[in-house]
Amino acid sequence: MVILVTGANGQLGLSLQKIAPEYPAHRFVFTDLPEGDITDAGRMEALVAGCGAEAIVNCAAYTAVDRAESDEAAAGRINADGPAVLAELAVRHGCRLIHVSTDYVFDGNGQSPYREEDAVGPVSVYGRTKLAGEERVCRSGAAGAIVRTAWLYSEFGNNFVKTMLRLAGEGRTLRVVDDQYGTPTYATDLARALMVLVERSGEGMELFHYTDDGQTTWYGFAVEIFRQAGLPVEVVPVDTAGYPTAAKRPHYSVLAKEKIMEAGAAVPPWREALRRCMDLLLPESRER
Repeated sequence: MVILVTGANGQLGLSLQKIAPEYPAHRFVFTDLPEGDITDAGRMEALVAGCGAEAIVNCAAYTAVDRAESDEAAAGRINADGPAVLAELAVRHGCRLIHVSTDYVFDGNGQSPYREEDAVGPVSVYGRTKLAGEERVCRSGAAGAIVRTAWLYSEFGNNFVKTMLRLAGEGRTLRVVDDQYGTPTYATDLARALMVLVERSGEGMELFHYTDDGQTTWYGFAVEIFRQAGLPVEVVPVDTAGYPTAAKRPHYSVLAKEKIMEAGAAVPPWREALRRCMDLLLPESRER
């Protein structure tokens, strides 16, 4: 199978590049800006037709959550218009489309893990534009899957884990939010789950949730990062009100994973997944 991956230079796209050798039966074509501009129908048509794509995995997204509050037009182009372009191409060329979405489509007021069929209600521009992308993909008639994920990190790019490790070197007390609940997700684990869905047969567009297993807060995540790294960093828990941001964050965004597990995806415990990433970021570190 020929698999076209958009957004290939982001942390999820790079994670797919990392695991691609595990799938020798497939040929991967990785693309990113400017050639792989998912909002440019002409360029994407040329890419899909030129490589003979049989599946498209869309990892491209506008993910600057706070900036989106003042840049809704750009967020909408990338998070809604772009997926619509890919969905139309998937229908025209008979490709399977795997599109990555987010926990931010929910309002965050839940108290138990969100299931795929639960009511949505985004409270930020980022969440609204990602939901619009989901809706346009669903209406397109394309076959494949939409996968909502959350709290993504990896050894690539910029993310919470790498930020915490960088701040650890500054020798100061860190204040981290302790009243937002979710699940850290190692991008390599998500990449392998996406491949399960690429290889899945079936008509229509399915909706799945994927994160690693368990739940914590950003404070709990930070404490575990420093514990695994063996770094004596003082971390102080604060509530959301003490750390104001332009975009409202979900208070609770734990996602239920039963459906994607039934499809065959592995869902490792989040601390074990973090260990695998930390072993790459800090090869000399070992759990004390």
